[in-house]
This record gives sequence, C-alpha cells and structure tokens, in this order.
Amino acid sequence: MRRRGVAAGGAVLVLLLAGCSDDSGAPSPTASAVTPTVTVPTAPPAAAAAALGPTGPGTATPCRGTAIPVGADPQEVIDGQPAGTTFCFAKGVHRISRPIRPRARDTLGGGAGVVLTGSVQLDGWKRDGDRWVVRGVLPAPYELKGQCEDNKTKSCQRGEQVFVDGKHLTRVMSLGQLKPGTFFGDYSANAVYVADDPDGSVVEMSRTPTAIEKSAKNVTVTGLTIEHFASRPQGGALQVGPGWKVVANEVRWNHAVGIMVIEGDRAELSRNTVADNGQLGIGQYKSAAVRITGNLVTRNNTDGFWIADWESGGIKSTRSSGEVSGNDIVANRGIGMWSDIAEYDRRITGNRIRANAADGIRYEISYQAVIDQNVVEGNGFGTGRGSGGSLWDGGGINVNTSAGVQVRGNLVKSNRNGISIQSRTRGDGPRGTYVLADVVIEGNLVVMDNATASTGVVENKRSPSKPGAVTFRRNSYQLTDNRFAYQGKTMTWPEWQQAGFDEDSVTT
Repeated sequence: MRRRGVAAGGAVLVLLLAGCSDDSGAPSPTASAVTPTVTVPTAPPAAAAAALGPTGPGTATPCRGTAIPVGADPQEVIDGQPAGTTFCFAKGVHRISRPIRPRARDTLGGGAGVVLTGSVQLDGWKRDGDRWVVRGVLPAPYELKGQCEDNKTKSCQRGEQVFVDGKHLTRVMSLGQLKPGTFFGDYSANAVYVADDPDGSVVEMSRTPTAIEKSAKNVTVTGLTIEHFASRPQGGALQVGPGWKVVANEVRWNHAVGIMVIEGDRAELSRNTVADNGQLGIGQYKSAAVRITGNLVTRNNTDGFWIADWESGGIKSTRSSGEVSGNDIVANRGIGMWSDIAEYDRRITGNRIRANAADGIRYEISYQAVIDQNVVEGNGFGTGRGSGGSLWDGGGINVNTSAGVQVRGNLVKSNRNGISIQSRTRGDGPRGTYVLADVVIEGNLVVMDNATASTGVVENKRSPSKPGAVTFRRNSYQLTDNRFAYQGKTMTWPEWQQAGFDEDSVTT
C-alpha cells in the first residue's frame, strides 16, 4: 500500500536566492538559513525541456585586433604590444611549442577554423616486422601521477597521445599488446610504435603540456580550438586565472583536463564545447565565485583514468565556490558534476546531466550548497574498479558527509541509484569537521525504474547520522518497486515513511 501524503497543487515552486561569498571565509546563509517555499512536484523542472543551443568557436564574436599569423611565435607577437591588447589568431593550425603567457586584460581571440595544437608531426617511420617505429621523439622523463582504471600498468599517467589523420589512438603498455588503433611509447628506448602503416597519413603526437597559462588577471580567451596538448594529470590544456572570461571555445582531445581554473576568483566559462579530453572536461581549484554556465561537457576521460573515484568525467571542483548552471554534462566516463573537499557557497542549478558513468552529481566533504532544478538522468552505469550498485557507490545525486545542503526541485530519473546520502568518517576541514548535517531533500521528482537500485541513507559504524541530520520531504516518486534503505535495512515505502522520511511526499 502506497501512502500518497499531501496533494500536489502544481509544479515545484521555489524561492531561489543566488549564492555569494566574501573574503571573510565565513559560510554564507544561502544554503542553510534561507527556507524556500517548495511544494510536491507534478512536472519536471524547466531544464527538462530546455535546449543548450550552439557552443564553440562558431558562436564567438568576430575578432578585431593585432594579428597572429600561422607559423609565428604567439608570445613574440604578444610581448611586442602593450598589456590590454586584443590578439587575433589567423585561421589555420598554430603549433604551440611553449605555453602562451598573456598579460592583464589581454584578449586572445579567433573564430571558426582557428586551431591551437600542442602536437608535433611524426615523420621518418621505419618498418619493424609487422609494425612501424619512429625514434627520438619522446620527451625527457617527468613526474608521473594519477589514479588509473588499470592500476597495475597505470597507462593514464603518461601525457603523450598519438593521432592518425585526427583519430585518437589508444595507448598500450607493451609491444605484445600492439594492434590496429593503438600505439606503444617505449620511453627507455625513446621510440613510438604503431600497428597501422602510417604511409600517406598525418601522424601527430601531443607534446606541449599547456596551451595558455594563467599568467595575469582579467584575460579573455574566445573563439579558439585548443587540442592535442600533453597536459599532465590534474593539469589543464587551458589554465584560467582571476577574472578571466573563457567564451565560445572548443577544448578537445587533450590528455588530462581541458580547462583548469586555478586560484581564478570570479572567472567565467560560457558557451564552450569541452569534449574528449583524457581525464576531465573542466576543473576548478581554490577559486571563489566562479561561474560555469551554458557549456557542453561531453565524452571526457578518454585515456583510462579511474572512473569511480579519481577526478575523471565532466566537471570537478575543489576548495571553491560559485555557480554551475545551464550546462549539458553528458556521457562522460566518470562523475558528471563533482564538488569535493571544502566546497562552499556552491550552486548547481538547471543543468542537464545525463549518461555519465558514475554519479550524476556528487557533493562530498563540503559545506553550504543548493542543488536545484537539474535533470539528472541515466547516470551511474559504468563498470570497472570500484563501480557497483549499492548506495555506497553513489547515485543520480550523492551527498557525502556534507553539511548545509539543499537538494530541491530536480528530476532524478533512471539512474543506477536515485538519491544516495552517505555518512562517513572524513576528518576536519576549514569550516569544521566534515559531518552529515542539515541536508534537506525536497520537491524532487524521482523516477526509479527497474534499472534503479534504491534511494536512501547509508552510514559507517563510526559515523552514524544524527537524528534530523537528513530530511526528505514533499518529493514525488515514480516507482516500479519499493526500494529504500536506511540503517543497513532495505525498506518498503511504508517502512521508509515510518522511519521518518518523506511523510508528506507522494508515490505513483
């Protein structure tokens, strides 16, 4: 028997207040002190019917300024002009052999057909049995780091990628594994091997780690395609600093992070296509009041980083604040949107987060967040090391040992789990001990079909959730079965309500 609770009087009604932050380090009242008005939903949020629209260089404003011709050293052109100049890259392929360092208020612009590449062409191939080899092209040794899906060979730690006529080859870790569509880099012998005859093809290898460095404040980057950079794990092909505007670019096929905001307070990223990067689409670190809006973030983690639990997938932010809104975060091999470690004043709103291999949204060991009006659908079905179907493995939305979090007005549909709330022992952070507290799940439409395991709260023995730490209220569930969990028990809908959750919610 399903209890229907209060009658639904209309679509979700929410009083939305934008988050803010100041230099004092004190939490804002955005997520915990404001009580919105929310009713049981009868329809999905507006994001379900919204379309992202065009992104990438084709949407950039035409560039007018000092020209950077194909073949020129961009840094020499930039250094020859005063700070605050607009530079326009000419249409064509610009091979970047050292990171570009803009000055304060510079604009680096382009348009459709302007490509900055970190690759070099590989010539001089010689046949070696049933394979081909070129020698003397690999870089000097460098520090290796990163967690890979394959934690034995650790193939993701190397930055170089190989492309044949623009097609990305998969790295293998021994000559015996070489087959069509793959390459092997023998760093001890400084040799690169491929299985396909390279004659008549353009073969390129990413070599330069970074396209543009965060060398100054208030820089604009627009209309550029940035590809084939050998960015190191956790490093970005495009670094973003304070006050930067990164608008209408395509950042693709770089080894680690496509766009990395590093101590970049008040930066803005909008209308970018961030696709097919080896580790992560967008990263944010120690950056306050950043706005990531209206971007397409898709198919990232092409180079085998750990899907379940190491900075792979769509967007990851750490020790930061700001807004992530109106983005399409789709089909990434990892978590769609991940806030982790001392996040605060975070707003995740109006995004369409679909078909990512791990959680759709994960908010972990952090403080003060509003997660609202998102479409979170079909996430969490990845396989591999650490992936699974329990609530410990996450869900469409996962709140992990965080405080002051409001999850409201979202469509959470057909994920591996619905909403997963976790209480773990995680130590202390800059705003106090990481603990599950003041988490409110309300006004969400949760669709749990035959592919969905459950929704609920899980806790380890050393960190039981305190009474009242988590509130489920005024939600609407569409169920094909009764699958809820609390205190180690699987529960039916009536049992879930008897445990004190969703007493005024409805099911169909």
